[in-house]
Amino acid sequence: MTASAPPAEGGPARDERLLPASPLKKLLTRPELGSVVGAAAVFVFFAFAADGFLRAASLGTVLYAASTIGIMAVPVALLMIGGEFDLSAGVLVTTSALVSSMFSYQMTANAWVGVAVSLLVTLAVGLFNGFMLTRTRLPSFIITLGTFLMLTGLNLGLTKLISGTVSTKTIADMEGFASARALFASEATIGGATLKVTILWWLGLIAVATWVLLRTRFGNWVFAVGGNAEAARAVGVPVRRTKTLLYMGVGFCAWVSGQHLLFSYDVVQSGEGVGNELIYIIAAVIGGCLITGGYGSAVGAAVGALIFGMTSKGIVYAEWNPDWFKFFLGAMLLLATLLNAWVRKRAEATS
Repeated sequence: MTASAPPAEGGPARDERLLPASPLKKLLTRPELGSVVGAAAVFVFFAFAADGFLRAASLGTVLYAASTIGIMAVPVALLMIGGEFDLSAGVLVTTSALVSSMFSYQMTANAWVGVAVSLLVTLAVGLFNGFMLTRTRLPSFIITLGTFLMLTGLNLGLTKLISGTVSTKTIADMEGFASARALFASEATIGGATLKVTILWWLGLIAVATWVLLRTRFGNWVFAVGGNAEAARAVGVPVRRTKTLLYMGVGFCAWVSGQHLLFSYDVVQSGEGVGNELIYIIAAVIGGCLITGGYGSAVGAAVGALIFGMTSKGIVYAEWNPDWFKFFLGAMLLLATLLNAWVRKRAEATS
């Protein structure tokens, strides 16, 4: 039986679940709380440890580094909230760039044709991952590990077969290159800081993902399938469709990242991207996503990416050996996981 709060004088009793929560209780239930505390600590640390860290130009570089990770960390976080992983996300970014470049070059087409074909390919890979996961019911680790290996081989093998080398040919002189570069790789200088367009893509994705998670029925489905897929299916949640769309969301963001990679540097190395999938997962976990699914936020993943950006560039500005970066990244992962667990226990204790 549900306990009721004491009735207000002259009024009916109120269900305790309808009583307003205190600001502290609301704060403790936010999955990104731990990552925000961690980000503040990292910022203060490098503000004192690195002389040039607080310069406008340095902050622009930090935001750029964070955005390139954050664009992928956001959809990976949504996928993890839905209870799944994608180990192919890193190489899929490279696949996106390679398809766009080689299709445009080989077909002597407008650069935008390659961009469109690349979008179809990345969405198809996401659809493939979702289809294989929901039809075979194999763990997503196995499904996406297989996709990772296949894409890695295709990236290298097809690039060598078509181009004769491990990198693509330049498409800088093709029609449509300039306009595509403006969308995916432009920059602007504001107050001494060079801000890349990826920052806008990143912020836009955070806003859309947060709105989807908190304000739409699909967002409820994501939390439901991540918490208990069978229970969600029993109450009518389309589990297969939800997970497939999450994988396609990863494919879309891999397309955005891949186009930025291509139009920033003009040529693409086919071996790039291996290992980046772990960075995306780490950013999501630092941001409060549970490995077991059903808990997390897009904002938290974005803050996790920001921590990554501050650490990777802060070590450089502090003139430390960059070999220490992986150590700090691992330490932050452990500390963030412990802090997130403590925050959840405190939230449960006050509920």
